[in-house]
Amino acid sequence: MPRASHNTSNIATRPHIGARAPCALNIVLQIVGSRGDVQPFIALGNELQKHGHRVRIASHDVFADFVRESNLEFYPAGGDPSDLMAYMVKNPGLIPSISSLRAGDISRKQDMVEEMLDKFWLSCTEPDPVSGVPFIAEAIIANPPSFAHIHLAEALGIPLHLMFTMPYSPTQAFPHPLANIKQSNLDPNLTNYLSYGMVETLTWQGLGDIINHWRRKSLNLDPVSSTTATSMLSATEVPYTYCWSPALVAKPTDWPPHIDVCGFFFREEPRYNPPDHIAQFLQAGPPPIYIGFGSIVMDDSAKMTDTILAALQRCGARAIISRGWAKLGEGRSVENAIFIDDCPHVIHHGGAGTTACGLLNACPTFIVPFFGDQPFWGSMVAKAGAGPFPIRHKELNIDNLANAIETILAPATKTAAIRISETMRTENGVAQAVQSFHHHLPRETLTCDLIPGVVAAWQYSSKQLSKSDRKRYKNGLRLSPRALSVLSNRQKVDLTKVQLNHPKPVEIENHRWDPLTATSSAMLGSLVDFSKGFGSLVSAPVTKVRHETARRERKYAAAAALANSRRPSIESTETNADEDQTLVESNRAAPPKPGREVSTSSNAGRSAGKGASKMATSVLKGTLVDVPLALTEGLHNMPELYGDKVRKHNKVTDWKSGTAEAGKNFAYNFLDASWCLFKQPAVGAVKGGPLGLVTGLGKASVGLITKPSSAMFGLLAYPALGIYKSIVGSLSKTDKKVLEARLAHDEYFARHDPMSEHEIASVVSSFGNGK
Repeated sequence: MPRASHNTSNIATRPHIGARAPCALNIVLQIVGSRGDVQPFIALGNELQKHGHRVRIASHDVFADFVRESNLEFYPAGGDPSDLMAYMVKNPGLIPSISSLRAGDISRKQDMVEEMLDKFWLSCTEPDPVSGVPFIAEAIIANPPSFAHIHLAEALGIPLHLMFTMPYSPTQAFPHPLANIKQSNLDPNLTNYLSYGMVETLTWQGLGDIINHWRRKSLNLDPVSSTTATSMLSATEVPYTYCWSPALVAKPTDWPPHIDVCGFFFREEPRYNPPDHIAQFLQAGPPPIYIGFGSIVMDDSAKMTDTILAALQRCGARAIISRGWAKLGEGRSVENAIFIDDCPHVIHHGGAGTTACGLLNACPTFIVPFFGDQPFWGSMVAKAGAGPFPIRHKELNIDNLANAIETILAPATKTAAIRISETMRTENGVAQAVQSFHHHLPRETLTCDLIPGVVAAWQYSSKQLSKSDRKRYKNGLRLSPRALSVLSNRQKVDLTKVQLNHPKPVEIENHRWDPLTATSSAMLGSLVDFSKGFGSLVSAPVTKVRHETARRERKYAAAAALANSRRPSIESTETNADEDQTLVESNRAAPPKPGREVSTSSNAGRSAGKGASKMATSVLKGTLVDVPLALTEGLHNMPELYGDKVRKHNKVTDWKSGTAEAGKNFAYNFLDASWCLFKQPAVGAVKGGPLGLVTGLGKASVGLITKPSSAMFGLLAYPALGIYKSIVGSLSKTDKKVLEARLAHDEYFARHDPMSEHEIASVVSSFGNGK
C-alpha cells in the first residue's frame, strides 16, 4: 500500500478548469445536518442555476424558508436537525451511550432515518410542493449522511455525485473524523486507512436493516450484504468533491482521480450594517473575539457561559458571543461581552462552515469540538498554526480557555491566519465544485443523439434503426422528450421499443469470494427470509385483528362523542335529550355487524396469505436463484484468492440478458480453464523457477475444477436470475412511478414551451427514415 501525503500542487487544487455542462439537468441536492451543512449547498445550487440546471434541495423541513429565499426549489425530507444535534452532543462517538439506549434515542433516530429515506425517494419524482410543477431527477448531489443517495442512483440509473465538508474516502493521510482512535499498535498510516472501513461497518450495523427494508419496499431492489455495503461507494467509484481549502488540508496522494478537493463553498457576501448596540460595542474598545457554537445543543449552557465570561475576565479580552441553539448568556449582561442572536459570519464548535468563515477573514481560531468532524478541523487549524489545539467542551475550564485565548491573540497565530486567508481568497470553491460535477458526468450516454446539448430521457432500440444507424448507435438511439414527441407524432418510431434511458447504471452486487462461503451465505439468507415469512404467517393475522378491533373501538367512541356533542342545553326540549341519549346508548351497546366480522377475518386471512407467500417465495428463490447463483459466482471468483484475474460478468436485467450471460459464462470459463493449463505453469516457472512451476500447476489444477464448474452451474443460475428479474420488473411499482413522473414532466414542459417548426424539421432530418 503506497504511502499517502498531502498534494500541494496547483493543478491538484484546481481540478477540471473550464469543464462545462453537457446539458441542462434536473438536479436534486439531498442534505442531512444542521444549517451549516445546508448553507454550502445553497451556494452550490445558485451556481448550478447559472449553468442552466433546475435545482431542488431536499432537506429538513425547518430549512424551507432558508432555501426558498435563495430562489431554489425545496422538498421537505422530514427529520429534526435540533434533535439530531442534541443526540450527537450526548453521543459524540459511533457507539451510543447507555443513557441514550435507555431513553429510546436509538429507535427514534432509526425512525427518523426511515422517514427521510422515503422522503428522499419522493424528492426525486414528486412535483414541487408549492408550485405543483412536475419534477424528475436526472442527477443527484448529496452529502454522505443522507444515506439514500447511491440506492436512488441505482434505482433511477442516473449520475450521483457526493459532496461533503469532511473526509469520507479511505486514505492513509489522516483517520476518519468519526473514528476516535486513541492508541494503536499498527502502523499509523494503516490505522488511518482502516478507520474508514470501521466507521462504515459500524454505521451499517445500525442502519443496514432499515436501508435494506426500504430498498425492497420502496425501490424494488435486492438487499445489500454487510461486506458489500461498507465498500460500495469506493467500488462503484462514485465521484466525490470535498469542499474545503487545499491551503488547510491538501488532497492526499492516495485518493484516485474521481475525488477532488475544490475549496470552501461561500455564498456572495451580503452587505451588513450592524445594529446600533453592536456598533457601539465595537467602537468602545479593541477588536473582540467571536465566540459561538452555532447549531450545537448542550445540556448546561449556563455553565459554559460562566466559563467563557471568567476566561475573558482573566485575559482582559472582549467578545461577541452568539447565543446559538444552546441559548448562551440567557439573562446575562457584562461590559466586556455582548450576546447576539445571529452573526453574519473566534472561538467556536469547529463546524466546517464556521471554520472556513473565520479563516477567510484571517481570524485566528480556537475550536471547542462537540462531535463529528469538529475535532478534525480543530487539529487541522492547529497544525496550520492558525490557533491552539482543540479542547473538547467537557474538558474546557477557565484555565485552558484563558490559555487558548492568549494563543489566538498572539502575533504568530495572526500571521498564520493571514497566510491561509490570502490563499483562500484566490479560490472559488463553488465554481470549481460545479466544474468537478460537470467533468464526471457521463457525457456520451447523457445527451440526445438528435438534439445536441439536451438531456436524453428515452432510448430507442437499435434493432429498429437502419443498418447504417444500427452500427452508429449500437446501444440504442438516445432521445430527448422533444425528439421522441416529434418522431412519435409522425409515426417514425415504435413506442413499444422505447424505454427509459439510464445514463449511469449503478451496479451494487454482493461479491462472492469462494463457493463455500457464497453458498452458505445464500442458504442462510434464504433461511432468514423463510423465518420472516413464517413469523408473518403467525403474527400478522393477530396484529391485523388487533388493528381492526382498535379501529372499530375508535369509530364507536367517535360516534359516541358526536352524540354527546349534540346533547341539548337546558333550554332544549326533553324529547330531544331522550333521543340523543338513546343514540348514545345504542352506539355503545351495538355489536359489530356480521359483515364487519367477515371483513376482519378476511383481512387476517390475507395477512396470513402474505406470510405463506413469503415462505414459498424464499424457498423457490433460494433453491432456483440464490444458491445456484452464489455457487456459480463463488466458483468463478475463486481464482482471485491466489491473484488470478477473472472476467466481470454483465448485469442481468431480464430473461434475455440472463440467457446471454449464461452462454458467455459457459464459453469463457471453458476457454479460460484450457488456457490456464499453459499460462499458470509458464508464469510460475518464469517468476519462481521449479517451485514456481509447481505452484503454477497447482493454480492451473484449481482453475481446471472451478471454471468449468462455474460454467455448468451458470447455465441454470443466470437464466433463472433473468426470469426472476423479468417477473419482479413487470410487477415493479418503482418503474411505474418513475415512468409516470417522467411523462408528467415532459408533458408539462412541452405544453409550456412548444418546439418551433425549424426545430421539428431538424429532428426529422437527423433521424432520417428509421429502418
